[in-house]
Amino acid sequence: MAEAVSDAFDGGVHLLVQAGTGTGKSLGYLTPALARCVETDERVVVATATLALQAQLATKDIPTALDAVEEVTGQRPKAAILKGRTNYACLYRARQGGPLDQDSLIGSDALADAAATSKGDDTSKLGAEVLALREWVEEEAERGGLADRDDAPSHTAKGWAQVSIPTRECLGVANCPFGAECFVEASREEARDAQLVVTNHALLAINAMHGGTALPEHSALIVDEAHELVSRITTAATDELSPSLVDRVARRALTWLDDDLATDFLEQSDALREALDESELTRITEASAPLPYAAAALRDISRKVVSVLGKVTDDPERQQATSAVKEIFEVAGRIASLADADVVWVTHSEIMGRAAYVAPLNVAGLLRNQVFGETTTVLTSATLSLGGSFEPAAASVGLRAVDRIEPEGEPSDEFAWRGIDVGSPFNYAKQGILYVAKRLPPPGRDGMNEETLAEIAQLIWAAGGRTLGLFASRRAAEQAAEYCRRELPKQTILAQGDAQLSELTRRFTAEPETSLFGTMSLWQGVDVPGETCQLVIIDKIPFPRPDDPLMQARKKSVDDAGGNGFMSVAATHAALLLAQGAGRLIRRSEDRGVVAMLDPRLVTARYGSFLKASLPDFWMTTDGDIAVRALRRLRGEE
Repeated sequence: MAEAVSDAFDGGVHLLVQAGTGTGKSLGYLTPALARCVETDERVVVATATLALQAQLATKDIPTALDAVEEVTGQRPKAAILKGRTNYACLYRARQGGPLDQDSLIGSDALADAAATSKGDDTSKLGAEVLALREWVEEEAERGGLADRDDAPSHTAKGWAQVSIPTRECLGVANCPFGAECFVEASREEARDAQLVVTNHALLAINAMHGGTALPEHSALIVDEAHELVSRITTAATDELSPSLVDRVARRALTWLDDDLATDFLEQSDALREALDESELTRITEASAPLPYAAAALRDISRKVVSVLGKVTDDPERQQATSAVKEIFEVAGRIASLADADVVWVTHSEIMGRAAYVAPLNVAGLLRNQVFGETTTVLTSATLSLGGSFEPAAASVGLRAVDRIEPEGEPSDEFAWRGIDVGSPFNYAKQGILYVAKRLPPPGRDGMNEETLAEIAQLIWAAGGRTLGLFASRRAAEQAAEYCRRELPKQTILAQGDAQLSELTRRFTAEPETSLFGTMSLWQGVDVPGETCQLVIIDKIPFPRPDDPLMQARKKSVDDAGGNGFMSVAATHAALLLAQGAGRLIRRSEDRGVVAMLDPRLVTARYGSFLKASLPDFWMTTDGDIAVRALRRLRGEE
């Protein structure tokens, strides 16, 4: 892998590297990246999907690699971690607060008063939390730290919101009275002074969408956990509009508006609520529908408000309110236009009510032009080859089949790319069994059938617990948990929602005979080697939900262009999740176990071969007795 990454840098060829669990892929890309930093003094950026991996790189992998580089070359390149603005405390927010702190109708003085009380209610707890955070911010400022959220005292999201600030509302170094001490600017200065910069997909997305202003200049880019790149970029480019947001922003602006304009602006939240109530919970495509009409009216009013507010620029509170209204103006305009490149839809939640969303139909063009067109890029993940090919993953990020070159070929243009699978240290065929329950009926929409539930209970009995159950829906996970608790009363069955996910995972890891059932957050986020997880159950092929407006719009777009939307969108999505889910079983060379796929379509449907080719190379059977005997042998009963 290190050789392939080095060759990609030298030849200016984009590279997709599938590196299985246990490969040590972090060192596989850090080694050539740091060698390049030493040789050329050029900067390399590494983008990860999560802050957790950023922290792992910063505390473990990068120091290890830097020690080796220094021993061999005598030089030690500088490395820096760069996060988005809201991950750092804002001195202006922490010191000045405001009449209406973010996400709270409680002002700074009220928070202090609440903290001084001993009521123990949510308001006093928040007040105490915010005061503790503000003290910590001052300590960080005194010692020259970066006031990073991960280093802060214990806090809630609401508490952190009182000492951080959205990018839109930042006053800027020149206008902020504390600009010279700004933690964000200090972190960016560190990054500009470093040869290796580690960031995340979200900041990479912001950099791509805003003309390269979020990251320092760099000659090469490495994207780790690249299977999540499209999803993370899409999330960063998705906007929300809700009546409560409009109402909150309107109230922030009231101080500087005349009565008529203030009334008109406030009334827009009610108008938007009525339009959302009249809308179907699906994609909106007609300009005459209530939502685009209401969004257009909101856009026009917010434009007037921005014009009035923007006449004075030396009032920080007014400047922040202006930025908030500008965001409303832009999102409303995006929804009102119903552009072909966007997808607009309406959702409903029990807590927040109805809201409108707008997201890009695809992000391939953005990535092609603003990432691959700008710098040599390496994408790496344990799951990049889908259906036995790199082309589905490459196409999703804007790299086309015609751009691909063979290892001995010469790059044709800036979009030339190669794909390699560096293998795995694991012998999947000997360490694991893929059991496909061919005899079960295909899953339906009316919940899990009795035969499937009985199969789950039998497998867990055979494994003696030690089971991670990955379900396509919360309802299915709860139904299976209820059935197994009834049929296997001596077994401990945990289900997502019983407690915080971190606590459930801790118990699952500490108690080998415990089983854990859950949904999507478990498909990719659990790393439990050893006898704790000897059985992974997958209830059904994780195709996108038929009511997912964005995925359905992407599928239709491919169909309309003459392609196969089902295979390009739905099957590729399912293949990626299946590979991630099945990958939970074998995490080290000593692990043994069974992946039980309870959806017979994996072997009966025409697309099944594509999905199977995306999975680790387990030994496969459709005989349930073989799977049961194997699980019993693992626990020493046969």
